[in-house]
Amino acid sequence: MYNTSYRVLKNSEDAEDVLQEAFVSAFKNLPRYEGTSTFGAWLKRIVINKSLNLLKKRQPDIIIGEDLPDVVDSWSVESNIIDLISVDRVKRAIDLLPDGYRVVFSLYLLEGYDHGEIATILGITESTSKSQFNRSKKKLREILGKEVSK
Repeated sequence: MYNTSYRVLKNSEDAEDVLQEAFVSAFKNLPRYEGTSTFGAWLKRIVINKSLNLLKKRQPDIIIGEDLPDVVDSWSVESNIIDLISVDRVKRAIDLLPDGYRVVFSLYLLEGYDHGEIATILGITESTSKSQFNRSKKKLREILGKEVSK
């Protein structure tokens, strides 16, 4: 749960605070838990919502996305470049993504939500989620490409 919050907020203290608030909220709202999903999924949703709320509160002008044409997906990277990229470098590159890109990228690829679920969570359209995800991959390739060429 901490990692989920940290991926959204990029700040360990904020992630810890959100985690504590999420557990308190879950405990207080335990009678509302309907069991339609696993408890872990329910708690993760609380953590994500609280993380997003804090992100929006701290950066009220954050733009999660807008309806723009999809970017062509070309996630193929040459194998010799992949060999040069460590997990640590990828994590640092993800942290450098703009907030909107990072949030969609993390929710889709790292947390396993589909674009419909992300659209609901963020209050955007499914096509916007897909566009943001494709743009985040393109930006990530740019960041990693610059790092590899150094």
